[in-house]
Amino acid sequence: MIASFAPPVLADAVHRWAVDSQQRARHNAMLAATECAQRRAEREDVDEFFTALYAASAAATDTRADARAAHG
Repeated sequence: MIASFAPPVLADAVHRWAVDSQQRARHNAMLAATECAQRRAEREDVDEFFTALYAASAAATDTRADARAAHG
């Protein structure tokens, strides 16, 4: 192993770098997962809004068509 040939200070620095790098990567992954979850929730809210809006619009159109048929 190369670390056995390196001075202890260098070996410690390499080990700290590896641990710190892994911790930063995990932190970044958690932030990315949180961002993805928030965007997914927002997309679902928008989908629900437009679904409800379309349903209300379709119901209003049907009501007007029924009223015209009743008077016609």
